[in-house]
Formats: sequence, structure tokens, C-alpha cells
Amino acid sequence: MSRLTAIARRLRETAHLMVGMPPYDGYCRHMDEHHPDRPRMSEAEFFRDRQQARYGGKNGGRCC
Repeated sequence: MSRLTAIARRLRETAHLMVGMPPYDGYCRHMDEHHPDRPRMSEAEFFRDRQQARYGGKNGGRCC
């Protein structure tokens, strides 16, 4: 991975965290480790779920 790509990735991750959007791969790891019996949301579903949790949604959007 080039240095510029790494910087861009880090900036994107930082911007997402600033608006309450955790990384999708972290969600996938969590689901695999703690809820292997449940299906994972797609990246688009995950984004909508996190937005709903941030701006007025169901139970704060947490599974556990």
C-alpha cells in the first residue's frame, strides 16, 4: 500500500469516527466472534443502521 493510500484511508476512518461511524471490518470481526449464528449486515445496511443509531434510532443501535 502506498503512503498516500494509507494516509487517505486513515483520513477516511477519522472522518467516519467523528460522525459516529465505526469501521465496517470491526463490525464484521465483532459479529464473527460474538454472534456467529447471526447474519452480517451488508456495508450499506451497516451504514444506515449506524446513521439511524446516531440520529435517533432503535436502542442506540447496539446489539450487546
